Amino acid sequence: MKVIHYIASIDKSGGGTTEYMRLLSKALNKDTSFIIATGISKEPITIDGVSVKFFDGNLLRWFSLIKEFRVFLKNEKPDVVHINGIWSPQNWGFQKAAQQLKIKVVLSPHGMLESWIIQHNPLKKKAALFLFQNKAIKRVDHIHATAQMEKDSIRKLKFSNKITIIPNGIDLSELESSKEEYGTRKMVFISRIHPKKGIEILLEAWRNSDTAGWTLEIAGNGDEDYMISLIQSAEDMENVRFVGALYEEEKWDFLRSADVMVLPTYSENFGIVVAEALAVGVPVITTTGTPWQDLEKHNCGWWIDLSIENLKSTLLNVFHTSTTQLEEMGNNGKNLVREKYDIKAIGKNMIELYNTI
Repeated sequence: MKVIHYIASIDKSGGGTTEYMRLLSKALNKDTSFIIATGISKEPITIDGVSVKFFDGNLLRWFSLIKEFRVFLKNEKPDVVHINGIWSPQNWGFQKAAQQLKIKVVLSPHGMLESWIIQHNPLKKKAALFLFQNKAIKRVDHIHATAQMEKDSIRKLKFSNKITIIPNGIDLSELESSKEEYGTRKMVFISRIHPKKGIEILLEAWRNSDTAGWTLEIAGNGDEDYMISLIQSAEDMENVRFVGALYEEEKWDFLRSADVMVLPTYSENFGIVVAEALAVGVPVITTTGTPWQDLEKHNCGWWIDLSIENLKSTLLNVFHTSTTQLEEMGNNGKNLVREKYDIKAIGKNMIELYNTI
């Protein structure tokens, strides 16, 4: 079976979706002929063992771009085209070219149909839905959702396509070691720096809590002006540091250095960093805007409604959790990821999906 995944960008700044593409390619490459088609970017990640085709996605050359998509697909003759993400005209164009050639199409919205996303820049979203996105979604052969929460959001928008739930996963073979020393009294945030991630709420909750003896380190990159505003807003807190973007082993070392990871996001279709933290034995605080009720079910973290007061209360709870309890929660998290979120199992489920359409 030959599968082509289209994603607007595999740039390092893409966050979880880009990392998902790298991990999924490893899982699928052994059992499928796997190709990634994507736009040109400044710092594309390296995806070993996979053919990557880059397109100049400049919309000023729209008609020639669509022609390039068709020629590429005619030459490759894939069995399935898998579109990752929406709102980008290039995603729609690649889907359009595939369907003109009678190629089956799967769509992964990657959380881009969540209520918070729809309400953010709503005029642009409504215009995109009216102009192309609504019809494009209705015409795909199958939709892939990462959790029941995401499926419910899609259904609320009246899309009746067949939907299969397959969670994101992580490659446990990449983990050289787990967390060994608890009691560092460090909390970390690591993700794309974006207003969706709730960092302002985290900083306000931290500012109004007794954090003596604890430190908060925030890793990630994002819009430069937004980053500057966040850093300036935290200048009065000596135990808060912004450490920039971290990748590969630096990322894993950063997670292992923490007693707790926090992701106070408004909306997330999965939150791969949650699985990554759990995999190395770090308990997690995140919100009901994510599908991570497993944190409470398996006693490996805190799953809360997002507000300053709720986060303050949870911080207080964390600060009074013993080192022994944190280690126990960390072990619970490792067991959960091994049982449910190993990318090898995710890859098998994805192949089964392709075989059904």
